[in-house]
Order: sequence, then C-alpha cells, then structure tokens
Amino acid sequence: YLVGVGRADCTGPVAQVPLMGYANPEQVGGGLLSRLYSRAFIVAEPEDSKRVVFVSADIGMVSQRVRLEVLKQLRSKYGELYRQDNVILSGTHTHSGPGGYFQYTLFWITSKGLVRPALSSIVKGIVKSIDIAHESMKRGRLFINRGTVENSQINRSPFSYLENPESERNRYSSNTDKEMVVLKMVDEDGHELGLISWFAVHPVSMNNSNHLVNSDNVGYASYLFEQDKNKGMLPGEGSFVAAFASSNLGDVSPNTRGPFCANTGESCDNPQSTCPVGGAAMCMAKGPGNDMFESTRIIGQNIYLKAKELYEKASQEVTGPLSSAHQWVNMSDVSVELNATHTVKTCKPALGHSFAAGTIDGVGAFNFSQGTVEGDPFWDQIRDQLLGEPSNETKACHKPKPILFSTGEMTWPHPWHPDIVDVQIAAIGSLAILAVPGEFTTMSGRRLREAVKREFDSHGSPGMNVVIAGLCNVYTHYITTYEEYQVQRYEAASTIYGPHTLSAYIQLYRGLAKAIALNATQELSRGPEPPLFNVTTVTLLPSLSAENAPANKTFGDVLEEVRREYREGEVAEVTFVGANPRNSAENATEHNFLTVERYSNISSSWRVVLNDASWDTRFYWSKGSRGQSNVTVEWRIPAGTERGVYRLRYFGHYKKKVSFWRTITVPFEGSSSAFQITAP
Repeated sequence: YLVGVGRADCTGPVAQVPLMGYANPEQVGGGLLSRLYSRAFIVAEPEDSKRVVFVSADIGMVSQRVRLEVLKQLRSKYGELYRQDNVILSGTHTHSGPGGYFQYTLFWITSKGLVRPALSSIVKGIVKSIDIAHESMKRGRLFINRGTVENSQINRSPFSYLENPESERNRYSSNTDKEMVVLKMVDEDGHELGLISWFAVHPVSMNNSNHLVNSDNVGYASYLFEQDKNKGMLPGEGSFVAAFASSNLGDVSPNTRGPFCANTGESCDNPQSTCPVGGAAMCMAKGPGNDMFESTRIIGQNIYLKAKELYEKASQEVTGPLSSAHQWVNMSDVSVELNATHTVKTCKPALGHSFAAGTIDGVGAFNFSQGTVEGDPFWDQIRDQLLGEPSNETKACHKPKPILFSTGEMTWPHPWHPDIVDVQIAAIGSLAILAVPGEFTTMSGRRLREAVKREFDSHGSPGMNVVIAGLCNVYTHYITTYEEYQVQRYEAASTIYGPHTLSAYIQLYRGLAKAIALNATQELSRGPEPPLFNVTTVTLLPSLSAENAPANKTFGDVLEEVRREYREGEVAEVTFVGANPRNSAENATEHNFLTVERYSNISSSWRVVLNDASWDTRFYWSKGSRGQSNVTVEWRIPAGTERGVYRLRYFGHYKKKVSFWRTITVPFEGSSSAFQITAP
C-alpha cells in the first residue's frame, strides 16, 4: 500500500465554552491540561486511485456539521479523491473538549448554541491532518494484532447487560470487551509511521468537575506513545502518529472502583444507581487513582502499555484490495425484517426520562434516576407546556420508554435531532472498519461485529478482522440491545430511534458488507442527503470586549512569583496579569499558551523543554471584574527532571479599544523569574 499519516491541532477555545460530554452547563472551559489533536491515516492502492482515510480526533464525537464541512473542504481541494464513502471521521469521546459544533438544536442547550471558533478549529484541524497525511504518502506495510487489556474498564450498566439471554452471555468471559485491536504502519524500509488502536472505554477518567480542556485517558495514551517514538521532540511534534480510537464503549466506564454514594461512601451498584440519602445525584463511580488526574494517567498508561506490546509483536500482515461502502439512511423510518413473518420499525428520535438521570460517570440533574419505565406527571406536564406533548404514535413506537423529549417532533429553530444518518464500512484488505454513528453497548457491538463477519464469510470473504470505530460521522447517542432497552437505564433511554435501533443497524451494515464482499458497492443507493442548516453563529457566549490590566501593571506582568528553588515531585507555579484565552483561539489556529524553558550554559540561551501540550503543565484562566483576569501556569516537576535553571513563560492576546467602535487584538508575553531545580 501507499501509507500516509498526519497530526494537527484542533483544540479551539479553552475558556468560557461549555465542555462537550456530560451535558453539564456549569462545566465550562477554564484553561488547558493537554492539547487536542486530529490524527489522520490514509491507505491507498499503489496502481489504483482507491483510498481509505481514517481520522480519529480528540473530540467528544463527530457531528454531522463537522463532517459536512470537512467533506466540502476536501472536495474543493482534492476533487473526487476523498468522499463520504472513503473518509471515516471518528471522535475519541473525550468529555473535556469544547462543545458548540453541532447543528441540531438539542446540543445547543448545554453548549450555549453554535460556537463558530470551536467548530472552525475542529474542521481546520481535521482537514489539516488529512493534508499532512496526503503529502506524506509513501510505500508501506500494515500489520494487525490483538490482545486483552486488564484493569481498565467496568460495565456501568451491569443490570442492563444481565437482561441479554443467558445463552448469549455464557459465550463471553466478561461484561465488557477487553480486546484491543492494533494496526501498525511502517514504510517499506521498516521505518515506523504510526498506529491505530481500537479499544472500548469511555474517556471519562476526568469527571464533570473538571474545567481544563484535555484528551482524557486515551489522549494520554497517544501522548505517551508519540513521546516514546518521537524522541527529543516537544509534545505534538514529530512524524510518528499514534491514535487511540473509540469503539463500542456505550456501557463501559474507566472508573474501575465502581459506584459509591458521595455522601456516605457505601456502594450504589443497584439497578437504579441511587443512594439512600440524596438519590441518584449522589451515586458516582471512582477511578483507580486518588484524584481524576491520577486516574486518567493510570488508565491511559494501561492502554498505552498494552498497545506498545501488541505493536512491537505485530506480525500478521494486512494485504488485499481496498474498498468502502456508505449510505445515508433515514433512521426514523427503517423497516427491519426480524424473520420471515415479523417486520418491525424504527421510530422518530426521542429521549426517555432516564436520559436526564445521567450515569455513574456523570450524574444528571433534579431527581431523575436510571431504570425509569414510568413517566413522571410533574416533569411530563412541564414538558407538555414548554415543548409540546409527544404524539401517540411516537409514544407507542418507543414503548416501554417513557418519553421526556420527543426530539423528532421538535423543529424550532431547527430539528432537535438528526433523521438522516451515515452507515459506513471501509475495508483495508482483511480489516473491516465499521464506522458507527454513536455509542454501541458491549453486547450491541458484539452482535453487530458477528453479523457483519458472518455476512463476509457467506459471500466469499472469510476471516475478516471486524472492528467497530465509534462516534463517527454524526452523533445519535446510544445503541442498546432490544433486551437492554426494556429496562431503560441511561443508555437505553438514549437509544433515540427506539427498541429496534440495533436490529436496523445490523440489517444496514450487513447490506454494506455484502456489497463489499461481492464487489458491488457502486450499486448501493446513496440514500437521502443530510441537510446543512443555514446557521450563522447563534451563541450565548459572552462577547469579547476590551480588557484591562490592574493599576500600574501591564499584561504579562507577574502577580505571584515562583519560589527560588524546587525539587522533583513539587509544583512550580506563577500567576500573571492575563487576558481571555479565547482571543488567542480566535486570532491564531495553533497558539501555544506556555513554555517551560531551561537555561543552557553552553549556548547562554533559554531552550524550550515543554509546551502546553505536555501533561505535566497546567494553564488556568480566572476571570476577575472590570475586564481583568489572571492566568496561572503550573508545572508538576516529574521524577528524573534534569537539574538546572528554569523559567515559565506565558503567551496571550488581549483586546484593546482603539476607537469607539473598534477593538484590536494585541499579543503579549510574560515570564517568571529563573528558579533552580535541585537534587531530590
């Protein structure tokens, strides 16, 4: 094959924008722990124009808006080379990235509308990573390997899982998929290019009290792998690209100690995930570490170490033709043939009461609890008044789900949920990547993989490696099995197209697999094209206005200085007169907010040893009054840090009023005093 890899920044605004994932309006950005990247991989047949592009981006999920804008830019750059059928865009599902990049109304509620700078940085970053991969194509080889990851996940809805038939459950040793699949890429001389790992775990080691933008556990795994392979480079630099992509993570949590009542410390591992005092809002899962930062590192490191081992030992070569199949489908109206006599249908999208309960990884609001199969007259009446009552048809279709939001019947100012959804498979020789538009639970994913594998087997393509890539192309929440759906925990309440959603997807993906196996992809119907709403920026974000420094100070001045010396294990920190970091995101695509620099006696100059993409640094922004704000830069000095003289620097932009109606953005910087790192 010809193989190309690329990585580009897609972080966007790190302040004031709500973070996407927990749907908690209080959880807005207030700084940066690690940068977000889009990682792109292109595989092409040398003689032919056949290509497959796989992108994994450090974002909550790929939205239809992001996908349509990316495809539009690719078309104008590359013509028909990169299209909706051969480009897969997948989100890692970090819950600590900026939101606001959606066109459907439901997602506006917690992200304060459509935030153009967030959308633009994601689209730009994805396109740029594909450009870099496109430019770097060379002859190469692919190897695949798989193995088991221990101590890194639990099923967060085990009571739903137990609803699946016992005979089916008995075929598996665990209620989560512990298998990791790794695709290794090298050039023809054996030089390492990159890898993609697929593993099912929610990147929610960072909980909903976090305000620092970061890529969570899987992002930390990417960081460790890339730092290991790009020796001597700053984080985010170097040619080796390591993507840790999402899979069927619907009911899979990294918070391995399980759910406890925050107030009493007792277990709340019960079908409703509620506590005797405080109800569902008190039931939260704990990770393996002492705090969320440590948990993120522990889980991330586990995943990285297993991927490294599988990568080093990968010897099964992937060969064979490339192929891709794609359809747009109206998921609110699919007829599914269960057997010769039974046909069922999917429903217009709707969310159940337990959607509002959230999960043990991030609890919901008010007094909703999971496993609710009855409506609540109080909330139903409020909903009827504010949003209108669901139609009888929708109520009947979704049974036993009590509907909280009948999103498929809500169209103001735009539809609240998508009807038109992408289904897509890309085959690279013996590897079939199923790009799914949401979060399949463990058992849903197993059923889908198995059905697709059988389809390949029966049409002359035996022995395919089938992997699920999650959160691709458009976000449609969760996909549970029919049995899990009956007990209506969070994942089931969020299975928006009704109880037969999984059966519909299985039917559709079997159709795509058959087309690939029989070399008949050109005969698939394209399906109805998704809408691109004419959305100008609709946002409740505060506008960026002129800023001030305190009296007798200027931007970048130090307010609280570093100490004279530190040892490893300690935290060096400095506070500056700051400005809103959104100014930087709106002014420059890739803005570095901080550096750690070491003084070199040889060259008598400062050398950058870390940037803001490092997991050892933290950048905090806090807004004061009268247009003033502070920035704190922290460096957690790791074991093994070289002794010597260091300083911390900060780079920002402030808004300056130049006339009554015009402000300009002015760059500035600040530096701490020099400090010594001494023997531990």
